[in-house]
Amino acid sequence: MAEIGMRKTVKGSYDVVLAKVPEVLKAEGFGVLTRIDVKQTLKEKIGVDFRRYQILGACNPKLAHQALGAEIGIGAMLPCSVAVWEEDDGRVTVNAVDPMQTIAAASPALRSIAEQVKERLSRALSAL
Repeated sequence: MAEIGMRKTVKGSYDVVLAKVPEVLKAEGFGVLTRIDVKQTLKEKIGVDFRRYQILGACNPKLAHQALGAEIGIGAMLPCSVAVWEEDDGRVTVNAVDPMQTIAAASPALRSIAEQVKERLSRALSAL
């Protein structure tokens, strides 16, 4: 099975890595618009204990504007999701959406924008 998204697992505390993710995204022109605490949500909604896990909604306004101009419906795939979770061994995994699997797959007209987003997200992951 193909891997979903672009993934990097690092040593370090969950809190430190989680705090660093918005910084490395910002360096690539992204801001974090949303933050979902999956652990807290699952506990509140269905009483399930789950690992520490957050989903960040990252947006690069210039690239989002370009994508929306080319295909107005692409908003259903925005912002870019970046999941951060704590592994059982204490390492932390950061998994960013691969826009070549989503945006480019949805509309070939958006391929060049998806390539730019992927390049920026890849550099952000490499900076962790």
